[in-house]
Parts: sequence; structure tokens; C-alpha cells
Amino acid sequence: MIHSSPDERWDASLWAALTVLSAVVFLDALDVSMVGVALPSIQADLGLSTSALQWVVSGYVLGYGGLLLLGGRTADLLGRRRVFLAALAVFAVASLLGGVVSDGTLLIAARFVKGVSAAFTAPAALSIITTTFAEGPSRNRALSVFTAAGASGFSLGLVISGFLTQLGWRWTFLMPVPVAVIALVAALRFLPRREEERAEGGHDLIGAVTITASMLLLVFTVVQAPEAGWGSVRTVGSLAGVVALLVAFVVTERRVRHPLVRLGILRSGPIVRANLGLVILFGSYVGFQFVAMQYFQNFLHWSALATALAFLPAGLLVAVTSTKMGDLADRFGTARLIVIGSAALAGGYAFFLRVNADPDLVTLVIPGMVLLGIAFALSFPSLNIQATNGVADDEQGLASGLLNTSGQVGGAVVLAVVTAVLTSNTSADPLDGFRAAITVSAILGLTGLVVALTGLRRARTAVPAADGGTPDDRVLETV
Repeated sequence: MIHSSPDERWDASLWAALTVLSAVVFLDALDVSMVGVALPSIQADLGLSTSALQWVVSGYVLGYGGLLLLGGRTADLLGRRRVFLAALAVFAVASLLGGVVSDGTLLIAARFVKGVSAAFTAPAALSIITTTFAEGPSRNRALSVFTAAGASGFSLGLVISGFLTQLGWRWTFLMPVPVAVIALVAALRFLPRREEERAEGGHDLIGAVTITASMLLLVFTVVQAPEAGWGSVRTVGSLAGVVALLVAFVVTERRVRHPLVRLGILRSGPIVRANLGLVILFGSYVGFQFVAMQYFQNFLHWSALATALAFLPAGLLVAVTSTKMGDLADRFGTARLIVIGSAALAGGYAFFLRVNADPDLVTLVIPGMVLLGIAFALSFPSLNIQATNGVADDEQGLASGLLNTSGQVGGAVVLAVVTAVLTSNTSADPLDGFRAAITVSAILGLTGLVVALTGLRRARTAVPAADGGTPDDRVLETV
């Protein structure tokens, strides 16, 4: 790979590679949120039941969250560029199929395949960046651009979807196709052709099967739990199966010679906090977004476009400011930025606990969205930087896969909980259900603030190496 030094000015080839990778993570994030506003139109056009409709969203999350760890380690073992290109091609084809099918089952299948492809492109792209740009200011700057693209894609997905849905819901699926094709052509041209150094070791097939099966089963279980019942035999049995698979995975990883996930990487406090932070950040926001859709469209009867515009302040704030986060991380440290972002996240949800039948844009909607935008702008890049600093090049795919898995599984779990809270409301006033569901996100936001505060301890913690030593005396977090 072409590597940058900590102090060098980037040449055109580095900027081109970063632009391609950022465009693809923008598409991955866009697909997570863009379908939300289009769901009512999809349901009406294809005649889907409410339970079937949720799988248009959950199918993507199932493929994405279930296979991220495998995708990240595959990039380490088979080559990041090769895995990235293959997965991007699959993403383009699945996007096209999703936009032309007229059967609900085929649409869900296309969404699942897109999620699977994203599970390989996202960690491969992130690990290409972290192995191309030298750790420190250069990497932090690159990661701030990369994560700004991801955060902007997720935040602006609803806004873009609102405009496209006015033309027809199929455009929300077809729009990514030409972008993905252009990105694929550009990747072939600008990503370094010389194969990067691959991780040593064989393939941990048992570990791959057990962790993938456990993630798929977990996401499937929490998505189905509101319908089946959290105390039902099916839900309890499935959760027991998840635990059994995770135990089998841990036992396997401790015994095999070349584990899929070296468990020693989790002995690093900053990495663990970064993963917990993304569980809370992404999970709470996905749950809030679902509630907001119900509140704005079903209760207030806002149009798809008006609903999308309500999220515009947060999306614009993330898009405009996230690229500056690398400089702020260099100056103040990621821990401080995450604390401020966590406080803004909890504050944003607190604003929306005051939802009513006639919300004021100036005193409720806009301030709440601005705070959520600040939270994403500060926290998302900082969590990515913290989760990959100090990790050896041959484990960057693993670290990236862990972080992305945390976000996707967190989103699925919290969404299921929020859905259960919202649908179980027996009050005559539907606003009570909205407030109760938003309270879930608010509590998570406060929990995230507590977790973030623990990272303010002055410490120099390096990622434990495979042999138990400290690799290259690299520091994960110094405050």
C-alpha cells in the first residue's frame, strides 16, 4: 500500500483513494436510513403487511450486522482491496435489483444482499485508510473525512429519501446504482494496485461460523421479539441459542492457533469504550429516528418531505463540521470530544421528551436536532479514531469489523426495544407512547455520558499484542 508519513502533504493519489472510500461508506450509511421515509409508499405499492414491511429495513441490518466481523477479518486475510472491490460490485447489482423488483420477498432479499455486501465494504474501507495513513495527525485527518462521509450519509439519508419518495419509492433504491458504479471504476483506478501485506495465519472456520451465526440469530431474534413476545418460548430459546453460540465462539478463539478474533484486543480500555460508545450512539439514534417517523408522519400527518426537512439541521451540521474533527482530536484528545458529544446526545433526546400535538420548530425541533447533529459530528469520528489507534496493520480489519458490528447490533437491539415500548402503550394519549420510547434513547444517552467520562482518566494504554507484549509502544489514548 502507499503509506503517508505523519507530517507529509497528501498528494493527488491519496486524496483520490480517500474520496473513493468515503463515497462508498456514504452509500453504506445512506442505505441504512434512506429507506425509512419510503416505507409507507412501498407498503402501499407492494401490498406488504406491517410485519413484512419491517423486514425491508431489518433485512439490511441482518446482513450488515451479522457478517461484519467476518467481513473485517476476511479483508485482513484475503486482501483489503480485493474484498472491497468484490463487495462493491455486489452492492451495485443488489441496488439495481431492489429498484426493479415488484415482489416484497425479492425486495427483502435484495436488501439482505446489500447488507451483506456492506458488511465487507465498510471494514475493508476503514482498514485501507488506517493502513495507508500514518497513525497520528495524518490518520486522524483521514478518518475525520471518512467518518464525516458515513455520518453525513446516515444523517442526510432521510432528507434525500424525502425528496426521492416524492418521485417514487424506487428511486431510493436506484439512486445508489450509478454512484456505486462510478465508485467501482474509480476504485479500480485509484486504490493502490500493489497488494497490501496480509495477515498471517489460516482460516478459523469454526470461529467464523459460530460468531456469524450468533450475530445473525441475535439480530433476527430482537427484530422478531416485539411480534413474538419477549417472554415467548421462541424468543427465550433463540436468546439461549445466541449465548450458546457466543460461548462456543469464545472457547474456540482461546484454543485455535489462528483465531478469527484475537480476544486480547478487548483488553484495551479505549477500544472497549469506543465500541460501547458506538452501540449507544447508533442504537439510541436508530430508535429515536423510528419514533420520530411515527410522530411526524402518523401523528402530526407531516408529508415525507416535511419529515425529511425536520432532520436537515442535524444532517447539515454533521456534513459541515465532521471533517474538522481530526484537528480537534489532535488538539484535545478523543476522550474529551466523546464526552461533549455524549452530553449533546442526551440533551437532544431531552428536548424531544417534550413532544406535543403542536410542536414548536424554534423551541423544540430545531434545538433538539442541532444537539443531535453536534453529538454525531463530535462522537462518530472520535469513536472511529479511538477504536483503531494503536492496532497493528494486520488487525485493522478486525478492529474495524468490531466497531461496525457494535453499531449495527446496537441499532437492531435498541430498535426492537423501542418498538416494543411504543406498541405496548395502552394510554389513550399516543403522546405517552412517544415519550416513553424516546425515554429509552435518553437513558442510553446518559449511560453513554457515564461511559465516556471513564475515559478521561490520564492513562497510556496500548493494545495488547498477540504475545502479551506491547506493540511498538503505540498509545491508544493520552489525555
